[in-house]
Amino acid sequence: MKGIILLVLGIGLLHTASAATHSLKYFYTASSEVPNFPEFVVVAMVDGAQMVHYDSNSQRAVPKQDWMNRAAETLPQYWESQTGIFKGAQQTFKANIDIVKQRFNQSGGVHIVQKMYGCEWDDEAGVTEGFYQYGYDGEDFIALDLKTTKWIAPTPQAVITKLKWDSNTANTEYWNNYLTQTCIEWLKKYVDYGKSTLMRTVPPSVSLLQKAPSSPVTCHATGFYPRDVMVSWQKDGQDHHEDVEYGETLPNDDGTFQKSSHLTVTPEDRKNSKYQCVVQVKGIKKDFIEVLTDPDAANVVPIIGGVVALLLVIVAVVVGVVIWKKRSKKGFVPASTSDTDSENSGKAAPQI
Repeated sequence: MKGIILLVLGIGLLHTASAATHSLKYFYTASSEVPNFPEFVVVAMVDGAQMVHYDSNSQRAVPKQDWMNRAAETLPQYWESQTGIFKGAQQTFKANIDIVKQRFNQSGGVHIVQKMYGCEWDDEAGVTEGFYQYGYDGEDFIALDLKTTKWIAPTPQAVITKLKWDSNTANTEYWNNYLTQTCIEWLKKYVDYGKSTLMRTVPPSVSLLQKAPSSPVTCHATGFYPRDVMVSWQKDGQDHHEDVEYGETLPNDDGTFQKSSHLTVTPEDRKNSKYQCVVQVKGIKKDFIEVLTDPDAANVVPIIGGVVALLLVIVAVVVGVVIWKKRSKKGFVPASTSDTDSENSGKAAPQI
């Protein structure tokens, strides 16, 4: 398994008053033989904050934000409806994972099929985007191109699915309308319902961590909101990118986020140069800076015990989202539209 972490998209301009781009995303994940993990999980997110959760153990759609309860009060049978939709998808995904395993000539072992769909809306420019794609075992499997309303199959095992879905024009037209119209309408509603939470800013806690004197130094920022953050290094007052590795932005279980950046530097260079980690969070004008001192006056925290747990926490609440490593390379780019996008669709997911 390539890793179970939350998929997040992009870093916008920092230090602005409020987020200009809003997103509504649904992640459906079916898995086989993953220990202590539900066979099917649905996570729904607005602006990177989880709002709805469903899994095959509980078989209930539940709110993950207080404001979602208030929103549901205006929508009769909202949770019953969502639960019914997810239960139906659970059966389809159970069949899909068996079908794809056969296509790859696989039998047992850990395998994951995931669908990610949703939309984004720039509240300043009015531009919208929609996306609908599947992944298998951490790789792209199939995606809808909204410009051509055709399906893209980057792997031979997905060609059968592409041909079947291309011929089902009614289903394609439905999703095209959903992603470019309905989804945006619901996204705007959710942003309005949750604006007190989604528009807030929370400053980060920044620490420098190191496993051993010869190990890279990790700058770890956690507890910040929104998710748009830049964790960078400077050397003698200048931006420094050499021997720097940037980590993913990951969720914390309290709705905030964490991110790390790793610097490889020799003890000699630490003595002769001034290195500092700079953390910038969107919407907060202040920069958060931690200066790396020389090894003899080490200000880094050894990575042991609880600190290791801090670095590895992925959040049990937000589970089952596989990052598709080759997504950016293979061109599954959301197609731009000029109108609006949607809430969770009630249409049954087609069988792969």
